[in-house]
Amino acid sequence: MKDLPFDGAISRFFAEEAPEAVREEIEKADKGEILALDYPYKDQWDKDDYEEALYAAQVELVKLQSHVKESGERIVVVFEGRDAAGKGGTIKRFRENLNPRSARTVALSKPTETEAGQWYFQRYIDHLPSAGEIVFFDRSWYNRGVVEKVFDFCTDDQRAHWFRQVGPFEEMLVNEGIRLFKIWLNVGRAAQLKRFLDRESDPLKQWKLSWIDVEGLKRWDAYSQAIGETLSLTHSPHAPWTIVRSDDKRRARVNAIRAVLTELDYANKDAAALGEVDGQVCGGPELWHG
Repeated sequence: MKDLPFDGAISRFFAEEAPEAVREEIEKADKGEILALDYPYKDQWDKDDYEEALYAAQVELVKLQSHVKESGERIVVVFEGRDAAGKGGTIKRFRENLNPRSARTVALSKPTETEAGQWYFQRYIDHLPSAGEIVFFDRSWYNRGVVEKVFDFCTDDQRAHWFRQVGPFEEMLVNEGIRLFKIWLNVGRAAQLKRFLDRESDPLKQWKLSWIDVEGLKRWDAYSQAIGETLSLTHSPHAPWTIVRSDDKRRARVNAIRAVLTELDYANKDAAALGEVDGQVCGGPELWHG
């Protein structure tokens, strides 16, 4: 335990505090992903089928970037979700064949003292796309709705004030011509804990773990309440949420890309090659499960 991050706190949580049903799911699982009992598929997507679908989707992303550069469009894709829901891996699949000069990821750290004294949305505005750019937010202004609430990093009044402003803020972005997509990756409790255990034991992935991850394991219900409130209060016609069930990372990645590209027009778009969004794993807030 001493050589593990946080003195093996994740393994200790699994052994001593995790709900019995969650422990049983993990203990019974093989090396693959853990799919929630209510997940619509019994098995992870076949690797060959996944790679074929991903390739086709990434070809379409390259076409989109070319169109965005020529047309001067601006696109923002916000990625949110519980820790270990697969945000980083999904963003990687969006970006890995795009020109990084005009497709970038924004992953902001804890606000500086100066930023903490600014309007809450101000530091995010600095990273919005210019003409011809695509920006992926790996977490965003939605920190206030969920993480800051769960860990008491903000007051209830501050959060309520944020809720009053976030809708008009996003409507302003859309009215400015920015194409805004909000993706919530939803992962089951057993799948999340297994991913944390895998990271804890892998020297190449231990850097992904943080104190927030460890403490967050004990606050599943508080997260669920905050997420439910946030999705309910911030899902709007001009800035809707797309929920992606991410127990199976393969299905999640491809369907997240499809969800974005389906809503956009660009030169030489091949809708047949792109494929349809799987409504069982990707859709509106009705797919979210606490």
